[in-house]
Amino acid sequence: MLHTLAIMAPIILLMGLGYTAAHIRLINREQIQGIGQLVMYFALPALIIRALTDNPLGETLNPRYLLAYGLGSALLFIPVLLWMQRRRSESLSSAAMYALGASASNSAFTGYPIASMVLGPSAATFLAQNMIIENLLILPAALIVAELGQRQGGSGLDLLRTISRRLIRNPLLLALGVGISMALLDIRLPAPLDQVIDMLADATAPTALFAVGGALYGLQVRGVVGSVSLIVLGKLILHPLAILIMFSLIMPGETDVLVGALLFASVPMISIFPLICQRYSMGSIGAGALFTASLASFATITCLIALMSRYSLLPG
Repeated sequence: MLHTLAIMAPIILLMGLGYTAAHIRLINREQIQGIGQLVMYFALPALIIRALTDNPLGETLNPRYLLAYGLGSALLFIPVLLWMQRRRSESLSSAAMYALGASASNSAFTGYPIASMVLGPSAATFLAQNMIIENLLILPAALIVAELGQRQGGSGLDLLRTISRRLIRNPLLLALGVGISMALLDIRLPAPLDQVIDMLADATAPTALFAVGGALYGLQVRGVVGSVSLIVLGKLILHPLAILIMFSLIMPGETDVLVGALLFASVPMISIFPLICQRYSMGSIGAGALFTASLASFATITCLIALMSRYSLLPG
């Protein structure tokens, strides 16, 4: 338990600092968004590029890991989508948002900081691979299904253009492309640029946690408790369970890999989830789900780390 608390304490304290700063009005919501933009557009892309270029690409990207994590996430995405539409009579667009919230982790803002505390530098490798699944599989699938539910005429080409425009603006997806290209072509940055990448990458974890804590201040869950609970249950419990099943089948016995995958799968949904939900008239549900999952994850992640420590699965 002391080992678990030692891991979680810095995470809770950093998020608490952000929350407190917002509570005492040391920073306002616009400034918190600015910090988030710094992380999203500079620090995280730098971290992804460094993770992909520090080692040979074959050592960074593990096809079996990508397959297991991708199938585990899809194993949850598809049933949630179908169940919400057919059993709860949600629209196709709304069902897609429920599925997205349950199966896409906030690997960047929350997963990486937590995993880096537990796993050390190897957390960046898991981050790079998970970002591929989230940005090239789960997020596009959710947007395509949601846009199909919103279509009122128009061609398939129009739909493709809409999704493409959303994806090419994603700085994390661009960073994945740059990092993979540099690794494949064995491109090395000049020393000053490489140092800038390192400085930005090292700032990712504390800055992201501070921004998440600040963003939590003022969020409330009213009138959407049932819907929010479904998404939170799916994300914090069912997603890690689906990942556990897939890795047990595809990569049995590889404990270190399983630990990394579970840590990332156990965190709340992607940070832009409320923004995406707003487009499909689910803004309050999206914000409530992120708020509730962020608070509940303190307990669920602590329990997960305690179990891993109990069964000697953690490194060191």
